[in-house]
Amino acid sequence: MSDIKELEASIIKALRGKGYRATLQRIAIGRFALRNHDHPTAQIIYREVKKVYPTVSLATVYKTIQILEEVGLIQELSLPKDQTRFDSDMEPHINLICLGCGNISDFEDPALPEIMAKVSAAEKFAVTGQRFDIYGLCQSCKPKKKAGQIISS
Repeated sequence: MSDIKELEASIIKALRGKGYRATLQRIAIGRFALRNHDHPTAQIIYREVKKVYPTVSLATVYKTIQILEEVGLIQELSLPKDQTRFDSDMEPHINLICLGCGNISDFEDPALPEIMAKVSAAEKFAVTGQRFDIYGLCQSCKPKKKAGQIISS
């Protein structure tokens, strides 16, 4: 339970730190987005938060997502087929994006921060953020591709 309280406290601190009100709906939206590691869409966030806050609107979800991005708690993943998902893992990692089913999984490697530091030093480039995406087919979709069932994006 304390993990949830700590998470909520970090959301409140981030919101207030940038001058935003920490409403119950914003906290609930942030809590779901930050605890969900399946890279949810705004619609999924809306559907889940609406179960607890029936009066929440889709517009509130979109606005809160925008605010959560601004305060550095989540990042937007724009994907093929005009799909937008959200990632709460702000540490360096690689998003493995399946072009067959749309699943996104995270791959973490301790070398990524080292690579970023090396690029920064070599290019005299101040890194302010990062995003690494690799597209392909997941284990479930590879056999379908061989059978000709997946249409390429």
